[in-house]
Amino acid sequence: MDAVADVRRRSVGGRFVLGICGAPGAGKSTMASRVGGELGPDAVVVPMDGFHLASSVIAGTPLAARRGAPDTFDASGFVALLRRLRDQRDPVVYAPRYERAIEDPIAGAIAVAIDAPVVIVEGNYLLHAEAPWSDVAALLDETWYVEVADDRKRVARLIERHVEFGKSPTEATRWVAESDARNARLIAATRRLADLVVREDGDGLLHVARP
Repeated sequence: MDAVADVRRRSVGGRFVLGICGAPGAGKSTMASRVGGELGPDAVVVPMDGFHLASSVIAGTPLAARRGAPDTFDASGFVALLRRLRDQRDPVVYAPRYERAIEDPIAGAIAVAIDAPVVIVEGNYLLHAEAPWSDVAALLDETWYVEVADDRKRVARLIERHVEFGKSPTEATRWVAESDARNARLIAATRRLADLVVREDGDGLLHVARP
């Protein structure tokens, strides 16, 4: 994509922090991996999902039934990490990673060296207006919103993912229809704030446009 070439160009002489956001199942991780692959060793992907509150923290609280909502993340910790990545003062910044097999984050799993030209930050709430999420956008150089032309495809992906990681088909369908759908509506309201919209059509082709 020409947008990737633009990221490469703009990272010359200084770090470029690219945000990739979108609803659950929209293809954010795939897009981040694709862009990172095109940029090669110049890019490091840092997913927002590493800031999920641990299962042990939310167990037995109302948050457990809403995991994935904005208040089920350590948003302040995420903002603090972005500031460190932006400042480039530490030789290495270590970011957490979310491990789906255990449904919990792993601290210090992603190393970002001080000389990494591009950091790709991927997650749902990069454009969310409520504090402390509202501090995120200013720490990104550009934000892309990823979406699927046929939303049924996104929903099917989500159900399949939940089943793969332990939910029954009935549980997965209910979770997607309730919790994930509520979060998706919240995220969709931020689409207009993105710099670019990357849409996957029915044939899997990508189309880039302004929101």
